[in-house]
Amino acid sequence: MSDSYVRNLIEAALLAAGAPLPVAELLRLFDDNRRPSAQQLRQALDSLAADYAGRGIELKETAGGFRVQVRRELAPEISRIWPERAARYSRALLETLALIAYRQPITRAEIEAVRGVAVNPNIIRTVIERNWVRVVGHRDVPGHPELLGTTREFLDYFSLKSLDELPPLAELKALSDVNLHLALGGDEDASLAAAPAAPPHEALASPEDAAEEDELSAEGHGSAELVAGPAERDS
Repeated sequence: MSDSYVRNLIEAALLAAGAPLPVAELLRLFDDNRRPSAQQLRQALDSLAADYAGRGIELKETAGGFRVQVRRELAPEISRIWPERAARYSRALLETLALIAYRQPITRAEIEAVRGVAVNPNIIRTVIERNWVRVVGHRDVPGHPELLGTTREFLDYFSLKSLDELPPLAELKALSDVNLHLALGGDEDASLAAAPAAPPHEALASPEDAAEEDELSAEGHGSAELVAGPAERDS
């Protein structure tokens, strides 16, 4: 079995899958008597990634495995293929998601304490329904409130291999005119989850402004998309 066959089969599978494929799944593509080793398969993946260098697509390893995707810098132009409006999110949703990402595990009450305003239940429902956030436990305090944390699907959507790739808060703040103060107590390098590329805001103008943002629909509003993730249609 030639190296080119292994590389071509992997490429075809990644293009057909529409989702990240782990090495174990890729190995299942081959017959038992022709199956390469895990090391040989990774070498084929490295060769495929090198083939894509300088092209419009790239091979990306995320938490869920490997996938072929449009290069991030070309995503705005590629999105013109689809006439419908891409999903956009309110500032309140972005702030809530960023707090979960950087402070997880975190309770809803702790999110509200930082933001200074009640969290709209629609926001929590939206991020849970999209499998970006899940309940990871309960705080050992009266009432045993739910603890929220991010998921592997969250990392996959944001094209992150692991939590260690979470951008530093200083980098996020440099990307926006107004940023959210997350009150992390200096622990800005905590590797907890994928953060939105459109960063949250430094400070809310007032509780009234924040409340107004919370009343926006979780999708279809706001001024920033969650991430510059894979250039694929939003489900």
